[in-house]
Amino acid sequence: MFIVAFVIMLPITLKTGDPVKGWSAGLVWVFFQSFILMIGGFIAPYIRKITPRAALLGTLAGVSVTFISMRPALEMYMTPQIGLVCFAIILASWFGGVKYPKGIPAGLVAIAAGMLIAWGSNLFGLGLGGLSVKGLGDAFASFGFSVPIPAVGQVFSGFEFLGVILVTAIPFGIYDLVEAMDNVESAEAAGDEYPTTRVLTADGVVSLIGCLMGNPFINAVYIGHPGWKAMGGRIGYSAATGIMVVLLSWFGIISVLLALVPVVAISPILLYIGMLIGAQAFQTTPVKHAPAIVLALTPHLAAWAKLQIDTMLGSTLVAAQKVGGLAADKVGDVKVAAIAALPQQGVLYHGLEVMGGGSILTGLVLGAIGVFVIERDFAKASAFALAGAVLTYFGFMHGEAVGIGGGLGVTPAVALSYAVVAAMLLGLAKSDSIPVSHSETPLAAPAE
Repeated sequence: MFIVAFVIMLPITLKTGDPVKGWSAGLVWVFFQSFILMIGGFIAPYIRKITPRAALLGTLAGVSVTFISMRPALEMYMTPQIGLVCFAIILASWFGGVKYPKGIPAGLVAIAAGMLIAWGSNLFGLGLGGLSVKGLGDAFASFGFSVPIPAVGQVFSGFEFLGVILVTAIPFGIYDLVEAMDNVESAEAAGDEYPTTRVLTADGVVSLIGCLMGNPFINAVYIGHPGWKAMGGRIGYSAATGIMVVLLSWFGIISVLLALVPVVAISPILLYIGMLIGAQAFQTTPVKHAPAIVLALTPHLAAWAKLQIDTMLGSTLVAAQKVGGLAADKVGDVKVAAIAALPQQGVLYHGLEVMGGGSILTGLVLGAIGVFVIERDFAKASAFALAGAVLTYFGFMHGEAVGIGGGLGVTPAVALSYAVVAAMLLGLAKSDSIPVSHSETPLAAPAE
């Protein structure tokens, strides 16, 4: 969602001065991603078959720890009077087994408590949660009945930006495919097996329908299946969610709810989901694969950290233009100088940029290499390292755009390094003189 908004729609809107053109470009982006999901649905079962569960769930855990859990956690501590109280209510029930009176769901109790604290704080002029009677009144202005209409014409008008769109649509379509595949694996680990091809194909078809109806955001297989299941969600939950989204959208109720319920009261639910996804990676895989799971997390940490720095730099430059009078033609130079100065402060921005590029694929490959090395299956570890070299060469890993760079690859040093690692692991696979450790789990070396 953030990628299509800030990498495709915003730049094209700024360049053309027409937000409708930016929207049309977003629709084309989803159009191509939909077909990648549909086609990839026939390939994904084979990828799942050869990839260790620790790698699939490890890279998904990386997404959950960073892009799902961190923002809700930060929001909770920005308004702890609401966030921590609501989190305690959820924690006590969903992890501690506490039942609330008359079987009221913990999520509903948390939201009610958050609303009570937020609106009650207004009586004392504290304004916790940012809610107000005026804001609620303004929200009712958008209340009404609106039926979505097809936007096929806008989809095809956006093809004029095809060259710009394909640079990111292809790699991120593959990332979405891998994440959807990981979510199917997560559901299976939670006890529910679904046919991969049908799930991913349906995901692509629904995304395509949404695109033709004007939705510039790709649909996704549920992330957090174990969390929803633990809360009691079943197939009826999905049906009810779909119906509610339709009603809330068609009648313009969403803005009313946002003015009525403090967002920080809902944040703990997302943190809970992130906690379960992260925990599942360790709980449903062999203990000895834990180091490989941690390895699969690291690219996501890098990607998340880079996003924070990029956002901060962007905000700082905008502020410098408004307050400090920074000339528009100097913005690029200042940004380059600021990034170049970061290593002197201990921030290895270039390392974050390289390691975090294509984080979901990178996490999967690194996790798989880690698992197969632990299992001493060096031939398979070599195969994944070689796959890493190829993916890196074309920019699917450790790069933000597909290409071949100057002919040596998008990130040639990293691609070459993966190839060397693949050769080394293949050499180990063919060697008969490697001593075998009988330790079941990796142990720390004793202090001397």
